[in-house]
Amino acid sequence: MLVVPEVKVKLFIKYMVSLRCKLMVMQELKKLGIRYVVVDLGVAEIFEDITSEQRELLKVNLQKSGLELLDDKRSIIIERIQNVVVEMIHYAEELPKSNYSAHISEKMGYDYTYLSNMFAEVKGITLQNYIIMHKVEMAKELILYNELNLTEISQLLQYSSVAHLSNQFKKLTGLTPSFYKQLKKKRIVNLENL
Repeated sequence: MLVVPEVKVKLFIKYMVSLRCKLMVMQELKKLGIRYVVVDLGVAEIFEDITSEQRELLKVNLQKSGLELLDDKRSIIIERIQNVVVEMIHYAEELPKSNYSAHISEKMGYDYTYLSNMFAEVKGITLQNYIIMHKVEMAKELILYNELNLTEISQLLQYSSVAHLSNQFKKLTGLTPSFYKQLKKKRIVNLENL
């Protein structure tokens, strides 16, 4: 008897940014009887193609939770780029040793210039600035955790120096990292005095 391997199909989903989103997608797939291999940020890999009726039901159910099933190639690529950046900055144990462009290109399987041009055209912001925005958001989180000093944060986020981190931080937030940290302390004191 000839055994035919099962086909794996990828569904791309916009706005998947957390474990809660992944669990919600798994639940929706189960409800529709769609067997999945893996559900990760922005993608669900399923065993076989789904019917147009299942696709429409999944699309409607995901929209109720603020997620969007993607259909067009450009939207899928942009969402995948965003997921690679979020995963790289916020969830990886450490940032890639290679430069970000090489990492993104490798993960996506496309030339970085092609990806970068498409990203800028669709999102209205360069991919480099998108990465910087996420690095600054991560720096803000780390500052608020108060477990690392600015030198350690700049090293963790692969800045060449604290001054480089501070310049980008101020450019995006209008505040220095030190002032941002002081705001947190003042807020805690104010809350304690209520």
